[in-house]
Amino acid sequence: MPDGAIRSRVTVEEIRDFAARDFPGNPSVCEEVGPGWAQVVLSASTGHLRPGGIVSGPTIFGACDAALYYACFTVLGIEPMALTSDLAIRFLRPAFGPLLRARADLVSTGRRNLCGNVIAFTDSPSEPVAVAQGVYVHPAARGPRPGA
Repeated sequence: MPDGAIRSRVTVEEIRDFAARDFPGNPSVCEEVGPGWAQVVLSASTGHLRPGGIVSGPTIFGACDAALYYACFTVLGIEPMALTSDLAIRFLRPAFGPLLRARADLVSTGRRNLCGNVIAFTDSPSEPVAVAQGVYVHPAARGPRPGA
């Protein structure tokens, strides 16, 4: 990487360690990260499937949320209290297959809000099963509450 190039503030291993310690039931596993982006993979079990073998909407939503959370870490470092402020999803087609991936790309990183787009897919990112857009809030940027 050239000198002065932007780097991620976390590694895949750091995110995996954090998730294993603080979110042991989270089915989405960090697969890749880079500056301003993260990708998760989820191995769909029977509990994640609707009738017909389709990955359920709540499962896809959760993977998109996890990907955006981890993308925020690439800018903030591990920040457990980064919180979802808003996440909207549009389901495009049924998600068939044992593996679901979601890739989040940050599009705006302000002092308090981090906004990003997410694509969820099974076979290819060029054939998404869902797209999402969300905002995370970095609570530490808010400072102490009056009277606290």
